[in-house]
Parts: sequence; structure tokens; C-alpha cells
Amino acid sequence: MMLQTLSLNRNEMKLQRLAGIALFTVLMVLSAKVEIWFGSPVPFTLQVMVALLAGLVLGAWDGALSILAYLGLIVANLPVDAAGIGAAAFGGPTAGYLIGFVPGAFVAGWLVEHAAERTWLRWLAAFAGVAAIYAVGLPTLKMITGGTWSQAWEWGAYPFLGLDLLKAMIATLLVASWHRYRQIR
Repeated sequence: MMLQTLSLNRNEMKLQRLAGIALFTVLMVLSAKVEIWFGSPVPFTLQVMVALLAGLVLGAWDGALSILAYLGLIVANLPVDAAGIGAAAFGGPTAGYLIGFVPGAFVAGWLVEHAAERTWLRWLAAFAGVAAIYAVGLPTLKMITGGTWSQAWEWGAYPFLGLDLLKAMIATLLVASWHRYRQIR
């Protein structure tokens, strides 16, 4: 009887993990559709916030897996990226940011798993996740556009960095509220 209970709990945990990964994959698709173009080759979306939430909520590995599942949909040529162009997005200016969502979710999740019981530490984890996204996104934008570092900054960071840090703070506050709610229940 005890072994059956342990097995059921493991199966429930696997199902819960898969549901979380699927949920954040769907949220990435939906957040890509909230887009504002500022005249740069990269749009404003809510994807940075969702990628960070994936890591903060699911943890490093499952958060990164949810983003990889989203990227898999794009590789399958489904029009789920912000521009709605499917696999062609990996040859365009947003390619580095799309790929950067994976380490962004992983870094935020890993830091939270290893050190972040306090809200301000979660903020640092989320800010580090933003840095990881930009660390992949900016060099790729420069390479794909053939622009200078100054142009890459102007097109892919300057209009967005403040908003992305705000999204990181919002993600952190949502996670903190969720943790408080779970403790009350």
C-alpha cells in the first residue's frame, strides 16, 4: 500500500510538472501577441515577463523546458512569435531574444532555487534573468542586422531595458503574492 502511494505521488508530481511546462508554453504564445513596435526591428512584448515567471515559478529546468517547448513550436513553423512568421524568426532580429529566453528563465529559476526566500533576492534573480536574455539578444541582433554595438543598443536595449526591469519587478511581485496566498491556504 505504501509503495502504491509513493508511486501515485510521483506520477502526480510528474503530471503537475508537465502541466506547469505546458501552461508557461501557452503563456509564451499568448504574450507574444501583446506586441508594440517602436520603430525598431524588435517589438515590445510581455514575453520577458513570462519567461522570468516560468523560471521563478517552475524552477530552472522546467522553466527553461517551457521556453524550449515554445521555441519548438516556432521551429515547427507555427506563427507563434511576435511577428507571426514562424521558423523565419530565427533568421531575424528577434532570434537572439527568443533564444535568450531559455537562459533567462534558467538563470532566474536557478537563483531562486538556491538563494531567494526574500522578495528582494527574487528581484535580483529576475534582473539576472533579464541580463541573460540581453546577453544573447544584443550580440545576435548586432550580427543579424550587421549594425554597430551602438545601433544594437539603440534598437534592442534602450527602448526596452527600463520596461523589462519593470516586468521583472512585476513578475517578482506576482510570485511573492502567489507564495503568500499558498501559505494562507
